[in-house]
Amino acid sequence: MRERWVIGNWKMNGTLQRNRELLDALKALAPTRARIAVCVPSVFLPQTAELLAGTAIAWGAQDVSAQPNGAYTGQISSSMLQEFGASVAIVGHSERRLFNAESNEDVAKKALAAANAGLRPVVCVGESLAEREAGRAEAVVGAQLAACTEALARFPALPVIAYEPVWAIGTGKTASPEQAEAMHAFLRSELANISPEARQVPILYGGSVKPSNAAELFAQPNIDGGLIGGASLVAADFLAIAAA
Repeated sequence: MRERWVIGNWKMNGTLQRNRELLDALKALAPTRARIAVCVPSVFLPQTAELLAGTAIAWGAQDVSAQPNGAYTGQISSSMLQEFGASVAIVGHSERRLFNAESNEDVAKKALAAANAGLRPVVCVGESLAEREAGRAEAVVGAQLAACTEALARFPALPVIAYEPVWAIGTGKTASPEQAEAMHAFLRSELANISPEARQVPILYGGSVKPSNAAELFAQPNIDGGLIGGASLVAADFLAIAAA
């Protein structure tokens, strides 16, 4: 049976006080069918590790270097994250692809580096509105996934895929459950071509998920949870999404 995940991506948000309040609220979360995780800005990793110690909530980073160490100013390696106790790392988020010009190959190297270090890479894929309207959504998303074939083939039980249509991130627009399910089904078929085991890789939906639409999205047969942005910063909203 495939795992279900609800992962909060705080992006560039947070303060020591607000983080404590949010994480204390999350620690009161009743058991759910989904595994819960938060991915926080790197400066808050020590605080998160301390506050979530001994809980069932996983935590991790919003990015990771493809390099193990060396002269890479500002980057953080997988082994550094693992030493703090991190268990997951987002790679290839659309904002990293856009603002940091990360290519499919860059993302694949990061996913492999994370997996090699025992972290669970959350590999983000998704198309822009222009690409969808041009009928290229599957081609674009398929190429993004294919670049990570080595990581997926070597660690089929480890990665998580997050489908995040770029046009639905932070815009208030959400792919309809039917649109989201169609892309998830496509991704599931592509994973099956890698190996039978890879078919069990969880695929999450990300893109303006909120309490009002979470249950309908998560009810789709190929959607295994969500990568949650803005709503993960509001304890009540994130708890409601996790409960869904």
